[in-house]
Amino acid sequence: MGDSFVCPRCGNSDPRYLGTKNGKIYCRRCIVFQGEEAEPIPKPPQTVGLSLAYSLSKEQKALSDRIVENFQNGKDTLVYAVCGSGKTEISYAVMAYAMSKGMRVGFALPRRDVVIELYHRLVSAFPSQRIVAVYGGHSDVIEGDCLILTTHQLYRYPSYFDLLVMDEIDAFPFKGNDVLIALYRKSLKGHCLMMSATPSKAIVSEFRKPGKEMLTLHTRFHKHPIPVPRAMEMFSIFQIPFVAKKLREYKKEGRPCFVFVPSVDLSKSVFEALRYLAPGGDYVSSKREERAEIIRRFKEGRLRYLITTAVLERGITVKGLQVIVMRADSAIYDAAALIQIAGRAGRKADAPDGEVLFLHERMTPGIRKAIDEIQYCNTFL
Repeated sequence: MGDSFVCPRCGNSDPRYLGTKNGKIYCRRCIVFQGEEAEPIPKPPQTVGLSLAYSLSKEQKALSDRIVENFQNGKDTLVYAVCGSGKTEISYAVMAYAMSKGMRVGFALPRRDVVIELYHRLVSAFPSQRIVAVYGGHSDVIEGDCLILTTHQLYRYPSYFDLLVMDEIDAFPFKGNDVLIALYRKSLKGHCLMMSATPSKAIVSEFRKPGKEMLTLHTRFHKHPIPVPRAMEMFSIFQIPFVAKKLREYKKEGRPCFVFVPSVDLSKSVFEALRYLAPGGDYVSSKREERAEIIRRFKEGRLRYLITTAVLERGITVKGLQVIVMRADSAIYDAAALIQIAGRAGRKADAPDGEVLFLHERMTPGIRKAIDEIQYCNTFL
């Protein structure tokens, strides 16, 4: 069984992941992706209104125009841009162009929280278009003028998208996930725009091939330097009292803070240790059911800090945010992850500064590379 069988959905041919039921072969790798699929019904051209909260910078506008030109010429594009450069806004023009031609447009990201956040931004940017969000537990409506969805939901759209914007392609769970990558490829009828602050060497190499182009943007839209992390050598047992002291300082100064930890278990245990030493915070992780409500309270200023796993590594902007990474030498923190985490600070034009601290017992290549990369990007100012 399975010697010549190739799963039509995910491309799997490994017999270890194949089974039979009622005499038919099925694939265990993608069997969880069950549900209604969208009908690729032709759409008429339409008038598209685009409303931006601010004007694009000269560099952003140049990239935006180039992306549209590439799409018109049938070229895929990778935008390699630093955290806080305005990658999302750079993609709006090509989305507007594709929708105006009656094309099917999608914007996919690996994480549900970021999909929900971006959905509201797209609704504001395209007030006359029907923007539809599709993610786990929210899939009653799966068609519209523009779909914002998790990469898991791409299984609903075989050979569907004329334009598919893929952001955070280096993030878990999309990164290195053969099934999700196969679903992305199956969903793409036309051309893609990929975006990342930390693309892998393989992705960069792919977009240097003929018929594709990589565009770079090493500065933030507000033209201030990216806060450079400070690596601090410190035994783990001393990190909690140090963090408590910093959180009390930030509270007096009116500055909110994210404290990153490398595991779900640590998010709760570190918070339990800190809640009496530094009142006014909470913790979030992928396992915390009240996560959305806790994040909302933090954004409203009702909480002063959050202990968090990588769940808040991307897709959230908070004015005046400070960042601390505990146990930054943990294996989970490679350079790409640390760059993304550091990128949470200084994102607002009226609050471009911020402190970023990497607490560690030993210096790692990831810590060193993250700091070097951020310093390098700041040389373009």
